[in-house]
Amino acid sequence: MAFDLEKHFGHAASWPHGEDPEHPLIIGIAGGSGSGKTTIAQSVVDIVGTGVVARLPYDAYYRDQAHLTYEERTKINYDHPDSLENELLVGHLMALREGRAIDRPVYDFANHTRAAETVHVEPESVILVEGILILAEPSLRELMDLRVYIDTDADLRLIRRLTRDIVERGRTVDSVLAQYEKTVRPMHLQFVEPSKRYADIIVPEGYNPGAIGTVTSMIRHFLAERSPTI
Repeated sequence: MAFDLEKHFGHAASWPHGEDPEHPLIIGIAGGSGSGKTTIAQSVVDIVGTGVVARLPYDAYYRDQAHLTYEERTKINYDHPDSLENELLVGHLMALREGRAIDRPVYDFANHTRAAETVHVEPESVILVEGILILAEPSLRELMDLRVYIDTDADLRLIRRLTRDIVERGRTVDSVLAQYEKTVRPMHLQFVEPSKRYADIIVPEGYNPGAIGTVTSMIRHFLAERSPTI
């Protein structure tokens, strides 16, 4: 999937926030649950390097629900934009953009609440944010220099979600399927799928080496503009 960086963005100075030569490049990767966002985001980090790219998973920013019982927490619609603390993520992105480190939250998916520990994130040249609803939230979109949407068939996304939630998050098959039918699918159709119109790049069929190459090329182009010796 060829993508002409110069044609789309022009010189780095014309990119969003380009008036500040020291700002980090902020990239958003969106797509439905199980679309392959995390795999692609981690591949970009592995290729470019952890000392260059800081990754913020959007699902770390689910609101703290410790004041509710476990039963009450299981009934929350976690696929609706209101379930995420967007104001905190926006604040963290602004801080990283200004060169300040942050302590991002950690979410306990087995207990449906925010964990006590946090993860320290240093400001890097590139900030990579990935999550199902990041392009559906205007305040987040406005901070992004490059917006990517991973477009994957629903059946494949469901299979991946089943595997992930059972193996990594301690869920049962019945609970995963019930959640998919009640909230995941309708919220995908209402919020996630429509948000791809805001994407600069739409990646078909999940993991795609060409997509990874495009994003890493964008990053290297940005770094070369900042420091021609890189």
